[in-house]
Amino acid sequence: MSERYFPNGMPAPMANTTMLPWWQAAAEHRLVVQQCGACGHTRFPPAPICPECRSDDAAWKDLPGGGEVFTYTIVHRPIAAEQELPYLIAVIALDDSGGLRMISNLVAVAPQDVTIGMRVEVVWEDMSDDLAIPRFRPAPN
Repeated sequence: MSERYFPNGMPAPMANTTMLPWWQAAAEHRLVVQQCGACGHTRFPPAPICPECRSDDAAWKDLPGGGEVFTYTIVHRPIAAEQELPYLIAVIALDDSGGLRMISNLVAVAPQDVTIGMRVEVVWEDMSDDLAIPRFRPAPN
């Protein structure tokens, strides 16, 4: 995706050893979650140990990139210079994730048109050659 939603002054996310594979998948425009190799429990954000069975055996599961709006808020105050207002922050219930939710931005939709349960799809905001951030937009009918 070429359109930028956040101003250039926004700081880049930090990646530690647990999050690095997630950010690498995102740079490839792949939405992934961690899945326990012992019990199959999925988790996001990633963690070194499964909260269900305490195993450290984990793999990355690709998600289809769809979901629905679980809840949202409309932000009217900027957090960075040159930020366009208002913008939307939403909790997205991710398809095929085992019930996981992700906080992200809703884009390409007017605040008055957002509804709880609205179907959305991931769209990637390329911040640089090796950093992409998932945003969500309304899914086509």
